[in-house]
Amino acid sequence: MLRALAGALVVGLATPALGIYLVQRRLSLIGDGIGHVALTGVGLGLLLQTSPVLTAVAVAATAAVAMELVRERGRTSGDVALAILFYGGIAGGVALVQVSTQHSNANLLSYLFGSLLTTTQTDLIAIAVLSAAVFAVCLFGRPWLFAVCQDEEYARVSGLPVRALNLTLAVTTAVTVTVAMRAVGLLLVSALMVVPVATAQQFTRGFNTTMYVSMALGFVAAGTGVVISASSDTSPGATIVLVAIGMFITVTLATAVARAARRHLPSSTAPQPEPPEVVLEL
Repeated sequence: MLRALAGALVVGLATPALGIYLVQRRLSLIGDGIGHVALTGVGLGLLLQTSPVLTAVAVAATAAVAMELVRERGRTSGDVALAILFYGGIAGGVALVQVSTQHSNANLLSYLFGSLLTTTQTDLIAIAVLSAAVFAVCLFGRPWLFAVCQDEEYARVSGLPVRALNLTLAVTTAVTVTVAMRAVGLLLVSALMVVPVATAQQFTRGFNTTMYVSMALGFVAAGTGVVISASSDTSPGATIVLVAIGMFITVTLATAVARAARRHLPSSTAPQPEPPEVVLEL
């Protein structure tokens, strides 16, 4: 249980750190696409009887680079590239798992929806190392990644290596999906990338503030979800995502009520300025 909690907290910090770049670039669903492709890597690992995590990293990173190159050079739009990732990844993963008849469906479900309670010491070390790499890219490369996500043409004119930064962001996304695979599962990882960022955007201003607040919200959602799942005997991954969505709904309603209250505030309650003194001179 302690290993599960530690892994969830690390994932809760790492996923929003990358998710803010994806939200800024309007690629909120890329985590789903890469997650589906990572399923092919998991099926390949089960078929070859090797580590599914390592094969998932390799396949997801390759697919992310391919999608970025298609988006940059090809005529296929970003949405079509994402659709290809969705359908091809899930079909390839299911086919490979079915070919690997010596494995049961329980293994596949643990990767689809997470399996925090089976986290081993080796898994925890892998999560920590990969999360450290994600933090290094997201925090130290923040000025350049923000420039590319905000305005790619301006970044190119400014002399930034746009292609290298885009590929770095794509590979980092693949690594983050693989890191969160054990915590929330491949089908739910995109929610942990996007929902804390969307929650922080409701009441924060500025990129840096939104990043740190979203990381704090992801940390709280991960810890709270694990504690609730332990007491209610529910799936940790699904519980973490539900807690994050509940935080988003709560903050959205609270900000809407606050704005409505300010809008309907009677003008008579506002402090009236004192009348100026009248000085008569002869």
